[in-house]
Amino acid sequence: MNQTKAKGFGARGIILIIVLFLGFFTFQTFTNYPLNILADLYGGSTTVAAIMSAGTFIGIAIQLILSRFIGKIKSIKKVASIFAIIAVVCCWIEAAMPFYLTSVWYVVYFIVNLTVTIYALFFLSIIAGQWFPRRKGTIMGISTIAYPFCNGVIGFFASAVFKGENPAIFSSFLPFLIAATVGVVLFLVCITDYPEQCGAYRDNDKSFTPEKAKAMLEQEIEDKRTTVWTTGHTLGCRDFWCIAVTCGLILMTAVGTMTQTSTIIGYFPNLNYTIIMMVIAVFGAIGSWLLGVIDTAIGTKKSMMICVILMVISGLLGIAATASGVGALVVLSLVLLAMFMGASSNYTVSAAVQYWRREDFACVFACVNPIANIFNALAPTLTAALLYSGAQGVNVSAVFIMITVAGVIGVVLMLVFSAKHVKAVDDKYRTAAGKPLDDALVGRK
Repeated sequence: MNQTKAKGFGARGIILIIVLFLGFFTFQTFTNYPLNILADLYGGSTTVAAIMSAGTFIGIAIQLILSRFIGKIKSIKKVASIFAIIAVVCCWIEAAMPFYLTSVWYVVYFIVNLTVTIYALFFLSIIAGQWFPRRKGTIMGISTIAYPFCNGVIGFFASAVFKGENPAIFSSFLPFLIAATVGVVLFLVCITDYPEQCGAYRDNDKSFTPEKAKAMLEQEIEDKRTTVWTTGHTLGCRDFWCIAVTCGLILMTAVGTMTQTSTIIGYFPNLNYTIIMMVIAVFGAIGSWLLGVIDTAIGTKKSMMICVILMVISGLLGIAATASGVGALVVLSLVLLAMFMGASSNYTVSAAVQYWRREDFACVFACVNPIANIFNALAPTLTAALLYSGAQGVNVSAVFIMITVAGVIGVVLMLVFSAKHVKAVDDKYRTAAGKPLDDALVGRK
């Protein structure tokens, strides 16, 4: 007898959300904090940003290589575990190493950026899509609250580091190190490639029997192995590029700006950094959840369109703030940016699940994520270059001009994107491969 459809996420699903949250938390903390708060100890923002970008770029190259045979990897979890262990070990070393061992610290920081990018932003996101294909927007919307949460506590971290005569780096990082380690342990012990492998169900949907779930899983694994959406086909699709570039622009503006909040907020002398970052955290959490709910309810394209419109408004408010010197405007600008900050890692998963078949998800995501993260890799260096491009000091307005331009480009790309065109291309590839046509992609919103 069929079981009833369950509400909620299930016990294992909740653990997966925690693992995702702590994965994004680890990424944000151990890549962002050294750049945003500690850069002066390690050669300055430009140097640290370049190392962060280099590590991310190598991680992207590895993702693109993996994309060519991602469907043939028998266990994403096993490969992800290797990167997770290396990442968390290097996070401990990064925090414990004396700041005057600069050259060695550069190497460790590079490895952290490389491994945590692949673990948290790539492999964990694939597993999330395999566990919650229909509810991916909600799941990622909750998990990516980690980004604004980190920005909310960054002010307290900065205060803790510099409260004494000597920088207290390790003790200030210790709570974050424990959280990162807990996340990796939970992943290793509790999470499998597919929910059926640990007695759970996709989307926590128990409306079918265990036997039917097992049969569906076996069929999906086979279909994934023979997917028509190869790397070449994916990169040749117009709509793929609309999605990938827009996701990249969202990442670039959110990540880039948040790595320089201390300088941007400091440009307005009457603003309190710690309080503003807490406000950003609150609205960022609301935005991450809300955009995820909108994604699930009315579609990924509409949710992304709202996101890029917020980006345009944020940029314009920031330009107005620097021109007028009104601090309230820059606070509002950063609040709007925070609203879509978490979504920056949501849509790479969501769009790949929403507009392609379930069995094609891993291959499409393995392309969209690294392409989007090229923008992520450029973000710290580009933002730092723009910020310090002023002849007589920092050029804060240049950062907000970048945000505005990126938002306008995103709006245009979202108007061009068409789910119906993805279906037409899918039909063409399936016909050429001798696979049957169906209505699986009809009506994707």
